[in-house]
Order: sequence, then C-alpha cells, then structure tokens
Amino acid sequence: MNQLQRELTREMSGAAWRTSSHSGSGDQCVEVASLTGARHAVRDSKDRRGPAFVLTADAWHDLLDVARGS
Repeated sequence: MNQLQRELTREMSGAAWRTSSHSGSGDQCVEVASLTGARHAVRDSKDRRGPAFVLTADAWHDLLDVARGS
C-alpha cells in the first residue's frame, strides 16, 4: 500500500459517511463521504468494511451529471 492509499484509508475510517437520498428500499444503498482535496468516497452501505472508491472533484461531478441524466 502506498502513502496516498494509507492516507485515504485513514481519512475514510474517520469520515462522516451519509446515505444517498436516492437510495432505494434498503437493498440498493450507497454511502458517500467528502474527503480532503475535494475528493469523494463511495461505498456499499451493506458492506461498510468492504471496498470504497475515491473520486476526484471532476470525476464526482461527472458521476452526478450521469446520475441526474444530464
């Protein structure tokens, strides 16, 4: 694990995760956490110890645009 991965892992463990307002009935939920550097982490709410992925600010905005159908 490189230095950036260690820093992100540490930051995500203390992050304020929130459930998406667009999550379904409990079986389709994702959680998002804002990180330093305008990054965002996304994970499956059913597997909080599982993997998460980190998006840059530009990638986050692109994801939101796609999700909104723009």
